[in-house]
Order: sequence, then C-alpha cells, then structure tokens
Amino acid sequence: MRWYRPSRMDARAPSGTPSLEAQRGRVRTREERPAQVRQGLGRSPEGALSRPTPSLRLPRESESSRAPRRSRIWGAGLARTWEQALGTGGAMDGLGRRLRASLRLKRGQRGQSQNNPGEAVTEPERIQEHSPSSFAGGQHFFEYLLVVSLKKKRLGDDYEPTITYQFPKRENLLRGQQEEEDRLLSAIPLFCFPDGNEWAPLTEYPRETFSFVLTNVDGSRKIGYCRRLLPAGPGPRLPKVYCIISCIGCFGLFSKILDEVEKRHQISMAVIYPFMQGLREAAFPAPGKTVTLKSFIPDSGTEFISLTRPLDSHLEHVDFSVLLHCLHLEQIIQIFASAVLERKIIFLAEGLSTLSQCIHAAAALLYPFSWAHTYIPVVPESLLATVCCPTPFMVGVQMRFLQEVIDSPMEEVLLVNLCEGTFLLSVGDEKDILPPKLQDDILDSLGQGINELKTSEQINEHVSGPFVQFFVKTVGHYASYIKREASGQGHFQERSFCKAVTSKTKRRFVKKFVKTQLFSLFIQEAEKSRNPPAGYFQKKILEYEEQKKQKKSRERL
Repeated sequence: MRWYRPSRMDARAPSGTPSLEAQRGRVRTREERPAQVRQGLGRSPEGALSRPTPSLRLPRESESSRAPRRSRIWGAGLARTWEQALGTGGAMDGLGRRLRASLRLKRGQRGQSQNNPGEAVTEPERIQEHSPSSFAGGQHFFEYLLVVSLKKKRLGDDYEPTITYQFPKRENLLRGQQEEEDRLLSAIPLFCFPDGNEWAPLTEYPRETFSFVLTNVDGSRKIGYCRRLLPAGPGPRLPKVYCIISCIGCFGLFSKILDEVEKRHQISMAVIYPFMQGLREAAFPAPGKTVTLKSFIPDSGTEFISLTRPLDSHLEHVDFSVLLHCLHLEQIIQIFASAVLERKIIFLAEGLSTLSQCIHAAAALLYPFSWAHTYIPVVPESLLATVCCPTPFMVGVQMRFLQEVIDSPMEEVLLVNLCEGTFLLSVGDEKDILPPKLQDDILDSLGQGINELKTSEQINEHVSGPFVQFFVKTVGHYASYIKREASGQGHFQERSFCKAVTSKTKRRFVKKFVKTQLFSLFIQEAEKSRNPPAGYFQKKILEYEEQKKQKKSRERL
C-alpha cells in the first residue's frame, strides 16, 4: 500500500490544523508554486509552528559508559566555522573556545574514565548556557522575548541580524550569569536568519514560523520559537523576527502567544510589555489545564486569552501533518529506520516552516528514545560544513543551498527532498533495516483510516502509535533484564535481553539497536530508576503484555 502524497500545504494560521482531506489535491508543478520573494530564496506561505521532540537528559561523555565513542576529527575545522559565523570578539570568544573544545577529537574507548567532566558537548549547536536560578525549574512560560532585525553593516551592502528589543532586561546578574547570558543572546540572531545576509528591502513577504534548539552540555534545551514577517508600513521594508526563548516544549501555546505578540506589535511595542509581564507571572499549566490572561488593548478594551496545555504530554511537542503531506508512508518508515540506526539525515525544503516541522516530526518518531547527536532544524548558511561531519546528524537545509550540499564530501547520507517527496541520496538498504513483519505492521496501521483524520491531535496519535508499538514489540521487555543491587543501582543484562527475542529477524535488529546511543542513554536512565517510569511507553508495554496473556489463555481453551 502506498500513501497518496497530496500537494504541499497551503497557507494556514498557526493556531489550527486543517484536515488531511482538506489539504489534499494534485501535486502542483514548479510553475504553480508560490513565486519567490527574491532571487535565490524560495518561499512558500507557511505559518504552522514547528515542534521539537522531547528528550532524555543527555549525560556528559564521561558519564556515558555505554554510549559509543564518536570520532571528531572534523571538529577543529567546524569550530573555526562557528567562530567565523558567530564572531570572534567579546563574549563570542568564550563560545568559540567551548565549541572548539566540544568538537575536539577525544581519544580512548567506550567507558573512559571520568577525568574530563567538562568536555561533554556532542553537537555543534550545543551552546553552554545557564539561566538564572529562578528559571531552573521551568516554572515560567519563557525566558526572553526578542525582536531580531536586519541592520546594514558598516562596510558593504550586506545586512546582519541584531537584537533590537529584549524583554525582560536582566540586571544585577552575577558575573558568570552575565557572561552566559551574553553568549546566549549573541548566538540567537544567527538562527533567526539562517539563510544568510544577502537581503534587500521587500514590499511582500509571506510570514514564516519556525524554531531552533540550543542544547546545553548537561542535555537541557532552550527552544527558540520564531515568527518572521514583514512589519507594517509603506514602501520596501526588511523582515524582522519575534523570538521567544523558553525551556518548555509546548507548541500550541507558543503559537498562540506569538499571534498575540504580533497583534500588539502592530499597535505599539509598549502594548507588548503588560501582556508578556502577565504571562511571566502566570503559572505554567499542568497537562490538560488552562491558564487565562487578562490583557488590555487600546481601542479594543480588555481581552481574556486562554492558553491550554495538551493532556498527552508526549504528543504536545510535534505536528506530523506536514511530514505526512510531503512524503509517502514508506519513505517516512525508511527515515525512521535510518534514524533508529543513528545515520546521517539531511532534509531539504524551501520554507523554514516546512523544514523545521518535518525534522522535529522525524525526531519525534523515535519516542521514547531521543536523538542525542547533532540536531539542527535549520542550518544557518555559515554552518553548512556540518553536513561533512562523519558522526550522526539530523539537520535541515534550505533548498537554495542544495548544490553546496551535493558538492560536500559526504558518506552514507539520506538526503530527503521535501519539496518533491524524493530521496536524492540514500545508503540503499533503508527498506531492509526493520524486521519485515514489523515494518508491514507499521505501514498497515498508518494506512488504516488516515483519510478520515481531521484534527492535529488525531493525526499525531495515529502516526505516533505504530512507531511506539514497534519499540514495545522489540525492546519492551527491557525492565525484566535490569538486575539490581541492594543499593538499587541497576545493571542491564544485554546478552540475556537479546536472547529473549525469539524471532530471528527481530533479534538481528535488536542486536544492532542496543549498540546505539539512543538505546544506551535510555537504558542508563532505566538503570538509575527502581521502577519503570509511569509514562505512555510503559502504559503501552503493559497493554501489550496483557494482550499476550489473553492470547495464550484463548489458545489453551
């Protein structure tokens, strides 16, 4: 069975998701697609907010005795690229040093001693940053609201992105906190305008909503939610970006918050302050709960804004509809298979929204495991050298840089063209990675009733379910093979775990999967916990075990 791939998504407001049926239609030709807003930069009118996947805590390399060691021969050159891209003066000197250190070739074998606890960065966007302690618990909705604008450089006609508005302004920070804040704020503009500095004033520009992720050495992540648009006014103008920095991955909320910020900015920047201040003072709602904000807008009066957090937290981080829209089901399964074995995956698209949504959706298919390698939803032009990295990565690149990517020295890469729904490069064995029976099960489950799905929640649950079930059937018995000491510390019995898998094809896959960092990090967390976490994955494991018991009972009768 093949999934019919309809035309690319039309423009839509980020607050809602149309049904797949409403999104259908014939595939548009290249001539029928939205005109480019300027030469060399393809744009399509997109507005849906991209959604990062939740992740496990990524331990320091010295902590990860099970995680495979990765070569970083490419590190020095890429670190220099980062320094050139981000600047080498002032606060960015420290960032350059950290990136260079993080990408340095580390010698030794798996399970090296814990003598270097500071060298823990495993991905180029993993910037060392520590927010003030008041934000450590993630109790606030956000850390910053920023406006990033394009300013002409002193020399030449190029523009550079610059933060022109920041809320809140931090004062009385300790020296270390101030340095970390400076590094964070210096890096953000590059990701708000990842498509280079060759801009010109425009009279028309379709708004785009996308996101980026900055990852700390301890695995904690800050997410940048961006809305890029052309400000109101007469004559040609330059785009600007509203960027909300938060530790929270709850994307329906931030989509609505960006709508409110954009609406207020059209009146005055002064109107934004009371709204954002009220948001900072509000408690972040529990799953399924709603927080209501009272806000006054001149000439409109008082408004009440309700922000509801989804009940199922493992699906609040993603929207699968765009990925379904761009690719066949078989292709999505092959991308999943490549990610499971931690291969290099590059997504190509014209628009930032499509790019970041699809890469976040692909990473979310790995639940309950988390991608722990290089992960850049939209690679800035100055960091295209990332695609030469010999270690695993999952990155998004704008279609305008296709030739640079093709010309780069790459090995064993899956290059996905989201505009045409094709693989430009592949290893060739993607169809053979997963056990055939389980692969067919995923395909059948995805295809059943998919045309009747209408809401984003229905789509997310329908798409996520078969992939979660795949992990339940292959590694769902992991907890039975963690032997614990009297202290409670667990030790995973890998050999016995693999032997317990009766199917030969399934066991062949499991033996490969247990060697990945995906599984290693997951099992490390399980070893520390006396009981399996009471989450969605554990719920599905218990349901599956109960189904097997009932099946055995029926067979005895």
